[in-house]
Amino acid sequence: MDVRRLLREFNLQPQKRLGQNFLVSKGVLKRIMAAAELKPEDVVLEVGPGLGTLTRLLAQQAKQVIAVELDQGLVEVLSRTLAPLPNVKIIQGDILEMEPGRQGLSELAPGYKVVANLPYYITSAVLRHLLTARVKPQYLVLTVQWEMARRLTASPGQMSLLAVSAQLYGHPRIVARIPARAFYPIPKVNSAVVRIDLYDKPLGDVADEERLFEVLRAGFGQKRKQLRNALAQGLSLPVGTVVEALRRAGVDEKRRAQTLSLEEWIRVTQVLSDEDQTKPALRLQYFSQNPCQARAKDEANQDGQDGDNDSDQYPGGDKSAAEHETVTESQSSLHSVLLSPEAVLASGKAIIS
Repeated sequence: MDVRRLLREFNLQPQKRLGQNFLVSKGVLKRIMAAAELKPEDVVLEVGPGLGTLTRLLAQQAKQVIAVELDQGLVEVLSRTLAPLPNVKIIQGDILEMEPGRQGLSELAPGYKVVANLPYYITSAVLRHLLTARVKPQYLVLTVQWEMARRLTASPGQMSLLAVSAQLYGHPRIVARIPARAFYPIPKVNSAVVRIDLYDKPLGDVADEERLFEVLRAGFGQKRKQLRNALAQGLSLPVGTVVEALRRAGVDEKRRAQTLSLEEWIRVTQVLSDEDQTKPALRLQYFSQNPCQARAKDEANQDGQDGDNDSDQYPGGDKSAAEHETVTESQSSLHSVLLSPEAVLASGKAIIS
């Protein structure tokens, strides 16, 4: 498929604000398809199909492909160019406002596959949305920014909230590295193909995922501080209570958030839950302001403390400079969707009690 010719034919320009960089490398497409390991009975969800280059290949191997595209202009192209493929369903809309198994995605049953070249600026949001959905995929094969791939597969010492979140629900691994020249227009960064195989249930058999993310947000919200101080401030708990909890969990109070493994975070959360103090403190702290205001305040504080502005401290939010160059109006609206009270309650992914 000639991407440039199609764009000219339909009088379209790649939209930078939507993170549109179209994959043009046949070799990379083959690597993605090999990683997907599709079978004739598979149902595939593709997020951001663009001009349909990958969609055509998916349709050749899967029973059905459900392609969700936000850009109405690209939807018109897809509707015409993919019309001969009866097993492709094109949906115009925002994937973050759709729930697998319902809301336009009713064809998706547990065990579906996700294969997608994700727009970089919503990678974290889409990951969080799909990994925590009630109807979960068996695995995801995603094209993401190289730095994002490294963060997803990080080990203790380099952990982030993004890494802990992904590794709680599945096992991420890098399948291939993709040079920038494999896309049109050519982005400023390299990419990678990542595969995440989901567990049957969250790793460690977490009793209270909401509480775990409260603790994680507190720890990574001030990741330059020692855990004793970051958790005490983030959870509104006495330092002595946090120190004792860390001791019981077998974690040195002077360590920092990025050095802990997922298993250690789970132990810390379990001990803090036994104290039965975390939730009341969080209610008092956050119910005095709406969720969007709470996040804006936290991000402002983080910007002043952390030079690299690693806002993956928030599930579903990724505003690192490498991830995208500017915060556009559309991106702001996506963050609002993720954290509006209605969206949080509807998706079942509330991280603020």
